[in-house]
Amino acid sequence: MKKNKYYIPGLIGGLMLSLAAGTTAFAGEVADKIFFNGHIYTMEKDTPRVEAVAIRDGKFMAVGSLEDMKKMAGEGTELVDLDGKMAMPGLNDGHSHPTDGAIANLFSCKFEFTATPDDIAETLKDCVKRNPDSGWIVGGRWDSNFFENYDIPSPREWLDQYAGGKAVYFSDDSGHNGWANTKALELAGMTKDTPDPAGGTIVRDPGTGEPNGILLEEAQILMEGQLPDWTDKQYLAGVREMARIANGYGITGIKDANAREPILKAYKAVDQAGDLNIRVAASISTPYGHREEPLDYERISRLQKTFASERVNTWFVKLFDDGVPTVSRTAAMLEPYIHDDHFPENYRGKLHLSEDVMTKDVAELEKRGFTVKIHTAGDRSIQTALNAIERAHKISGRFDLRHELAHAEFIAPEDIPRFRELNVVADLSPYLWHPSPIVQSIFDAVGEEKSRKNLWHVRDLLEAGAPVLAGSDWPAAVPSMNPWVGIEAMVTRKDPYGKTPGSLGPDQAISLEQALRIFTIEGAKALRLDKVTGSIKVGKSADMIVLDHNIFETEADKIADTKIEMLLFDGDIIE
Repeated sequence: MKKNKYYIPGLIGGLMLSLAAGTTAFAGEVADKIFFNGHIYTMEKDTPRVEAVAIRDGKFMAVGSLEDMKKMAGEGTELVDLDGKMAMPGLNDGHSHPTDGAIANLFSCKFEFTATPDDIAETLKDCVKRNPDSGWIVGGRWDSNFFENYDIPSPREWLDQYAGGKAVYFSDDSGHNGWANTKALELAGMTKDTPDPAGGTIVRDPGTGEPNGILLEEAQILMEGQLPDWTDKQYLAGVREMARIANGYGITGIKDANAREPILKAYKAVDQAGDLNIRVAASISTPYGHREEPLDYERISRLQKTFASERVNTWFVKLFDDGVPTVSRTAAMLEPYIHDDHFPENYRGKLHLSEDVMTKDVAELEKRGFTVKIHTAGDRSIQTALNAIERAHKISGRFDLRHELAHAEFIAPEDIPRFRELNVVADLSPYLWHPSPIVQSIFDAVGEEKSRKNLWHVRDLLEAGAPVLAGSDWPAAVPSMNPWVGIEAMVTRKDPYGKTPGSLGPDQAISLEQALRIFTIEGAKALRLDKVTGSIKVGKSADMIVLDHNIFETEADKIADTKIEMLLFDGDIIE
């Protein structure tokens, strides 16, 4: 993001010579900044593209031609020549775990999804060496098919040999499953006599019945409850780092899909310190796993009031109704998974919440004014959630809150029109919409033909009039929150990284215009900020990005290569 490359200090005199003294279009108001000579895509249907914009007090005061903008120039106006570059509204990531991801980058024992056993061994040994005083080594993320691809009879014992006597715990690429060594299991009190939690599985050695180190779904929650938490200082550093990373990709708004109390506290603190260069919608975290009792609604309302601030919106709540449709088989499906000896016959995964429990939760949260994001990967969990929301609407009388079904990977055909009918948003992660190792894991569990036929039907949703949202889900399943990867995959349905050949559901590809709208205006709606941001319009916040190339004039397979040359947030150029 380079300000000086575009700033033209000598041009103001030339512009002013053509004006009568004091002439402006807004009753004497003078622009703070004017950006001109660009291809500026507004995302507004009435004026889809302009060449110049004027900004005052952090908002767009005018959009149009350079001749129009001259009327707003004054002696103190900063003029920025875009040199023919493409500009557009800042992007919104509608589903991420950005502070968790940033903290992992800064402080955890991290390796790539593609890591081999040798790679993980070297990384772990290095982390042990660099943390001599720590009793725990925590990080990840291993590929969902890691133990399918590599013969490791005892995962816990394999970690033991590199752990240096420390407890080790690694999450997988989905964030739903864990891998622990012997000491970590001991500290968590997990033995052969420990029963599986209602919503998870402690995978066991077939000979001894002892835990083998792999923990699925709610079993990993038992382990994570024993992990040392990050410090307040680390959480603050994580928030600042996530904003830096997001801004670097052109993101000016983001929804944290599962904001725990320490994260909420850090968001507010960084915002009040004046350091939060991004708008945050925080979905308040609720207990993960099987639950038969209603939520603590008073606690949720207390957190909402306590941690709301100018740039942190806390009117959102996260629920979980299933897991993931990979080889762990934890997503709730209408039809059985491909049989695996680790699971019962005709296994369809598990719901975390019954329809009745979810109905009660959603209805009460609607009465209090919250938008609910529900993790629903399998078609059975999606159907359950839609049923619950329909019932909740009738109880609360609310229809306006635009609840979100997160991931929405498999949707039964009869449920697609229900998204529009119930004003429910399909919260999708197009960053995965291409052949890849995690998609192969879905093929192995669900079946390739069924998956290719039913995965991520965004075009069908749009044609049915459904609201659609896009998010990275970073750091789960994707290496970064880079939105241009997701935009390219929406348009091509091919691997933006160029690592895996072929395509995934090319009949569901959408246009670049549709993809950009989802990442701008639709994302702003998800943050409850569509009156504030999401498009370049008079009166809206001046959140704008300048790209290194015009993505409408390049090949679709180059979209993921897009770089941000300048980012404005509230009218300020962020370096």
